[in-house]
Formats: sequence, C-alpha cells, structure tokens
Amino acid sequence: MHSLSILLSGRGSNFVAIADSIEAGRIADARISVVISNRADALGVAAARKRGIDALVIPSKGKVREQHDREVAAILQQRGVELICLAGYMRLLSPWFVQQFPRKILNIHPSLLPAFPGLEAQEQAFAYGVKVSGCTVHFVDEELDHGPIIVQKAVQVLDADNERTLAARILEQEHIAYTEAINIVLSGEFEVTGRRLVGKPSL
Repeated sequence: MHSLSILLSGRGSNFVAIADSIEAGRIADARISVVISNRADALGVAAARKRGIDALVIPSKGKVREQHDREVAAILQQRGVELICLAGYMRLLSPWFVQQFPRKILNIHPSLLPAFPGLEAQEQAFAYGVKVSGCTVHFVDEELDHGPIIVQKAVQVLDADNERTLAARILEQEHIAYTEAINIVLSGEFEVTGRRLVGKPSL
C-alpha cells in the first residue's frame, strides 16, 4: 500500500479529487496517510478530518522557512510517506526539504508550464491573450514551478471566457491530471532524461 501525503493551505479541491480517486479505485493500492496544512483555517483540514484522514496543522507564520520544513519533514518521514502532493500549498519549499524527498514531491500548476509560473496564472494567461491554457503536474525541484513535467492538460480559451470561467474549466482538468500523474509516479514505469519524462519501453 503506497503512502501519500497532501500539503495544502486552502480549500483543498485537488486533495478531495485525489481522495475521491483513491476511494473509487482510480488510484490503486494507495492511501493518504496524513494531510498537513500551514494554516489552521484551511478548509482542506476540515475536509480531511470529515473523511477520517489524519490532518495536522503546522503553523508557518513567524518561522524561518527551513525550520518549518524540518517540522513537516519529520512527520512525513515518521509516517513513511512515499509521495508528497502539493494541493494549493502556498509556501515555497526550501532546497533542504526538496533534497530530502528527491522525485517524491508533486505539484500542480494552472498553466501550461513554462508559461505563466507563479501566482495568478489564469490572470497572466488571460492578459497575455493566449488561445490555449491548461494545467501541469510536475516534480518539484529547488526552483519555482520548474521540475520535470509529468502530465499536462490543454484547455481552450473561449471568446466568452473571463478569468473565473477559465479557471473553473482548468480546475476540472487539474483533478484528472493529478490522478494520472500519481499513477505514473507510483508505477515507477518512467525515466527522466534531462527534463524529459518518458515511459519505460515494455519488455
């Protein structure tokens, strides 16, 4: 049974989608061991506890980034977590934390990276006038929204769209993409060459 952890700071809609996929068997042989939030008021914490999933709050306010990350890492290592999924976790991870979990941290970003990294990705895309946007699930490295890409989903930008409607349609694809990415990573049937993630050829 693969042990997953979710890190979140807000409502945790991607956490809910992952939990739903596990319950429905779309992610097989896996369980969410712990949900961790840096914010006590995160709605995702209540959502996890309602599902009977252990949810911990480790406040980050006033702490040096690496100090907070060491507290989080200690819990993850204690629980034997194999894969860490960021789901609206509004903190940059320290290089130290990333180095503790090589190729074990996933993030989802609401754009087709490398376009529009950072905050307000849909606003950036809309202001730039792109015709296609989407979402990206990638491994986390020491740089912002930068690690090797696992799954991308494209979303057409409609003439009638605004930032809110575009964001809603991208979010639908985020939920699909995260499940696909988790299955790829848990299967181990991939190789990373440079930045490229490719499936291993079947024997």
